[in-house]
Amino acid sequence: MDIEHVGSADQSIQLVVFALGEEEYGIPIQFVKEIIRKPEVTQLPNAPKYILGVINLRGQIIPIICMHTRFNLGSTGDSEMKVVIVEYSNLTVGLQVNEVSEVLTLSGNLISAAPAMTTTIDSGYISGVGKLENRLLIILDVERILSEEENAMLGDMMDERKA
Repeated sequence: MDIEHVGSADQSIQLVVFALGEEEYGIPIQFVKEIIRKPEVTQLPNAPKYILGVINLRGQIIPIICMHTRFNLGSTGDSEMKVVIVEYSNLTVGLQVNEVSEVLTLSGNLISAAPAMTTTIDSGYISGVGKLENRLLIILDVERILSEEENAMLGDMMDERKA
C-alpha cells in the first residue's frame, strides 16, 4: 500500500483482517492468495525460530511464518490457527495467525500513518493504522515482514527443496 497517497476519501483499500492475540491487523488483499486451516508443518533444520517449517500446498512447498514469534508477541494461544498464504516479490509464504475475521474496505480518510510506538511490534512492518468506530486496525506492509536478506534466504531454501 502506498501510504503517501492515503488520507483522501477517494483512495480506499481492501484488507484481509486477522487477529494476533488481542490486536487486529490487516493485509492488503492483493497480496493474499488464500486462507487455510493450519496444516501439518514439516520442520526445517537450522531455520530461524519464526519459521515453523514448510507445507506442501497442492504441490507447492511454502514456508510458514509464525507471526507471534516474528513480532515477539509471546504465546500463540490455544485457538485453532489459520494460515494466510501471501505472495510478494516472487515469493509465496504462509503467515500463521490466530483467526481471520473479515475482508474490509477502508476509505483512505480513515487511515493514518503509523506512529512510532503503535504496538509491541516494530513500526517498520506497519504501513498505517485504520481508524474504525471503536477499534484500531494495524495495516501491515507485507513486503517488509521479512528483510531482503530473509527473503533471499527463504528463496534459497525453497530452491534447495525443489532440487
